[in-house]
Amino acid sequence: MTRVSLLSSPLLLGFEDIERLLERVSKTADGYPPYNIERIAAKDGEPPYLRITLAVAGFSDNEIEVTVEDNELTVSGRQEDNPDRDYLHRGIAARQFQRKFVLADGMEVTGAELKDGLLSIDLMRQELERKVKRIPIASSG
Repeated sequence: MTRVSLLSSPLLLGFEDIERLLERVSKTADGYPPYNIERIAAKDGEPPYLRITLAVAGFSDNEIEVTVEDNELTVSGRQEDNPDRDYLHRGIAARQFQRKFVLADGMEVTGAELKDGLLSIDLMRQELERKVKRIPIASSG
């Protein structure tokens, strides 16, 4: 059976990357860690920006890594078990995670902060320059 593409219109040329991006985003199933995305209003001459907040209780800053590669923000965490502890009950698992966010062109991570078990990552959209390019038409006659 042939799969029908969402972006198969002959008027949408060169959008294969977006289709692959949509497939990649739809495969994200794990809900850990929970997160919020909020828009922070402009104030004191600062432009508005976005903030992603992840609940990463129990992780220290050296156990979390935030990277951006090819417009993809990846937040990953890895906790090591402490062999010196003797648990009678273990309800809080030391687990690893990886959460990915796809960033639009012009989105830039401006900082990250871990406070009270919440990791906040600030993003700002850089103004993209609009370009108009006139294409000369060659004459064949």
